[in-house]
Amino acid sequence: MKALIIGGGIGGLTTALMLHARGIECEVHEAASQIRELGVGINVLPHAISQLAELGLLPALDSVGIRTRELIYTTRTGQEIWREPRGIDAGYDVPQFSIHRGHLQKLLYDAVVARLGADAVHVGQPCTGFSQDAEGVTAHFAPSAAIPSARADVLIAADGIHSAIRRQLHPGEAGIRWNGVLMWRGAVESDAFLDGRTMLIAGGFTYKLVLYPIARSATPGKVLINWVVNYRTASDGTPTPPREDWNQQGTHEELMPHVRRFGVAVTDLEALVRATPAFYKYPMCDRDPLPFWTQGRVTLLGDAAHPMYPVGSNGASQAIIDARVLADALAAATDPREALVSYAEARLPATAEIVRLNRQGGPEGVIDEVERRAPEGCDDLDTLISLEERRAIVRGYATTAGFDRTQVNRAK
Repeated sequence: MKALIIGGGIGGLTTALMLHARGIECEVHEAASQIRELGVGINVLPHAISQLAELGLLPALDSVGIRTRELIYTTRTGQEIWREPRGIDAGYDVPQFSIHRGHLQKLLYDAVVARLGADAVHVGQPCTGFSQDAEGVTAHFAPSAAIPSARADVLIAADGIHSAIRRQLHPGEAGIRWNGVLMWRGAVESDAFLDGRTMLIAGGFTYKLVLYPIARSATPGKVLINWVVNYRTASDGTPTPPREDWNQQGTHEELMPHVRRFGVAVTDLEALVRATPAFYKYPMCDRDPLPFWTQGRVTLLGDAAHPMYPVGSNGASQAIIDARVLADALAAATDPREALVSYAEARLPATAEIVRLNRQGGPEGVIDEVERRAPEGCDDLDTLISLEERRAIVRGYATTAGFDRTQVNRAK
């Protein structure tokens, strides 16, 4: 059996490693002209880290990421709403990692090259679509590509939220959905806050701040801090900004009024943002869950299958879980088409529910709820919203998303 993987991001590269570990030949075709360390911080949860650990990648992760110890939710002005340990400190068998997205992608790419060979990854290969027959499937690439087409037994589309394969499978799909939130995201080396391994999420429905360290520094006491400032500038369902307006470089003039809305005490947020040499603005977008991912010898994976709002630290984690489930299905099946069907049957309903929960705020819904009940804050949090209600919001999401501690440790 041979598989074509379209997309050299976290999902596509993890899939290549998973297939290789099961003796399945594969090759990756990436649209970009090179694999570059782009992006800012992400979190990878223990249920996904356990899969990467089985691939022998834990030492490499430790060399470039931070083992997250604690998560704190607060109001916009810093009143604590919820605090919980994370990863190993929460009793998981494996850590949670806060890591630069580009560093994780490079780590996976290096592992693919080392294990599958440099010829397994082809860059500068924008995929325009596919054709299939009873014997196999052919991927077609843009005229600029060095390889005009490639053929295999199955095609796995991990080509992101703008997936050409998804568009061919679902030509009448409604398209990308925007919830009205703009995100400014950056990373800068700065003094560590708290213990240097803590993630802070503050604010609520209108304004939200996310802070966490993603890499150690050569300078003692310093870390690379990832920051995100969200502002709900329009209503849910507002027409999505044009694609060319995504990933725009932000300006201090535009952002600082929003930064000043926060009163968290763990760091000087205004100084942190001003010290960031370049940061970028994105709309918070997802897509509606699909009725199917698999058609014959073709299936979807990661953001091509289930793009979701970046709450709950789940996007990359779910792509990694996809890769494991798909690789296991292909390794066990005599007919690869049946394997793709069983993979989609296992993963589509689960990820559709996470998309739905993320639209409601995911675990961060706990701070949204506090803001809804007391927009200007309150003196007695327990009277406003009980500890049991807060726990239900946060823990319920963990169970649905598959990273509750008992679920993850039992699966190992």
